[in-house]
Amino acid sequence: MAEYLPPRELWPKRVYTLPEFATYAEKFNPTEELLGKAVAAGRGDRTAVLFEDQRLTYNQLLTQANKLASALRDLGVSAGDRVILRTPNIPPALVANFAILKLGAVCTPTSPLFSRAEIAHVANDSEAVAIIVSAALLGEVEAARDSLQTVKHIIVIGGDAAEVKAKGFLAYGELLQSGTTEVDPVLRKREDVGLLLYTSGTTGRPKGTVHFVEELLIVPDGFGKYGWQVTENDVIGGSAPLAFGAGYSSYATIPFRFGAAASLIARFEPEKMFDTIQKHRISILTLAPTAYRKMLQVPDVGKRFDLSSLRVCTGGGESLTAPTYHAWKEKFGLEIFEGLGTTEMMYVFASNVVSRKAKPGSFGQAVPGYELKVIDEENKEAKPGAIGHFVAIGPTGTVYWRDPDKQRHAITPEGWNRAGDFVHADEDGYFWFVSRQDDIIKSSGYRIGPEEIEVTLATHPAVADVAVIGVPDEVRGQIAKAFVVLRPGESASQDELIAFCKGKIATYKLPREVVIVDELPRTPTGKLLRRVLRQKEPATQPPAVGTATT
Repeated sequence: MAEYLPPRELWPKRVYTLPEFATYAEKFNPTEELLGKAVAAGRGDRTAVLFEDQRLTYNQLLTQANKLASALRDLGVSAGDRVILRTPNIPPALVANFAILKLGAVCTPTSPLFSRAEIAHVANDSEAVAIIVSAALLGEVEAARDSLQTVKHIIVIGGDAAEVKAKGFLAYGELLQSGTTEVDPVLRKREDVGLLLYTSGTTGRPKGTVHFVEELLIVPDGFGKYGWQVTENDVIGGSAPLAFGAGYSSYATIPFRFGAAASLIARFEPEKMFDTIQKHRISILTLAPTAYRKMLQVPDVGKRFDLSSLRVCTGGGESLTAPTYHAWKEKFGLEIFEGLGTTEMMYVFASNVVSRKAKPGSFGQAVPGYELKVIDEENKEAKPGAIGHFVAIGPTGTVYWRDPDKQRHAITPEGWNRAGDFVHADEDGYFWFVSRQDDIIKSSGYRIGPEEIEVTLATHPAVADVAVIGVPDEVRGQIAKAFVVLRPGESASQDELIAFCKGKIATYKLPREVVIVDELPRTPTGKLLRRVLRQKEPATQPPAVGTATT
């Protein structure tokens, strides 16, 4: 598979400082490590997966994974083959994941939002041999069918089996029944490709991010152990899709390393999330900040739901903001420990949860096993308080699939990983988010992070949601343009909203234009998609970032 990876000299430097990382065998099978060992140790009857009213034990999850692995093997799937998953977070997705890994194949989860063109690109770029798709998401796969160059089998979860087969597809349920429980695990080397995640990034087609087999243990043994401090009594829940590093790690690796359980929901809804916390007794909750903000709007939560099982709340994917932190703590008596990571590096590498000492508005300190710093345009470390590029180094790193040009820009000359964010650090080693590099606004020589403007506008009583981007301006280069969703029954003019910001943020940061809209583009987890707004504006691609006054 080396032909799909960038030249070795472009790989990031890897640092293995935690003792757990030295215990891995040179070859192992992730399904055996995460499920098989738990069953062999007598924990087979413990709950592994919770979904609505369903419960799967470790025995049941492993048995189903083995049976599906057997059926996939009979279809010709073998070590190194890529198999695409296109499902919401449902139990069969985890079954399929562990079946694929059992065979030494490469699991390739994809976003449920991908269009037919994106599905075809991912399938052809990865040279996938099979697609496992839920019936509800089959339409775009069908539309892409004639463009799939290497896919031999399309396996459909749910739906009417007769209709599925009439279309030339395979029925997941029938494959599961046909398989045998006896499947020898295929051992893979630590640096073999085990997982392939595709991220859309800011422009262009989805990009493949490579994750080695060892990373499926590194994340639990690092963040799971030292961050969440997971035990076998925990239930980990949230809503990030398995196609994201956050979702995959939270629900497909971390729980099973400790004999804990994963709580799944197919689609985030605020009240549904509260109900799931109560029903599944979730103890570790991980959500995007927007999800927390939507949950804060649900009335009479304390009277309607029992949340006493919660012991840790964490968030990431975008800035949590201090107001959200304080509102959640005041309402529920729990802190939200913010963190930051990337799908490229698999999971969170900075978080407040490690020290359990949050600084509201900061995304925390380095997760054990990682080093973090802020660098300037000359790759020199910036002083505390100075805005610069966020870089990280540790046991995981950015490796792009079949994209050496992108790889060259992702790694510093010293082998550090560029996170793609502008941040600053304080004297205590806490990091503070300013903006994604693509979202930064360059106006009159100043760097402006859109989030500060958004947080300010969000405190206006008429504002329900807000996004800010930079748009061209002949005099300033760019100006800040705000898109605002108003609360039902409320009204506010552009002049009123701009005036509201005066005195709360610096004059040069003031939005110069405000547009009222019905809704803002967001991912399934609630992450704001400023790039979608930029694409609708003429010539709004952000300029190259050079030295600027901060």
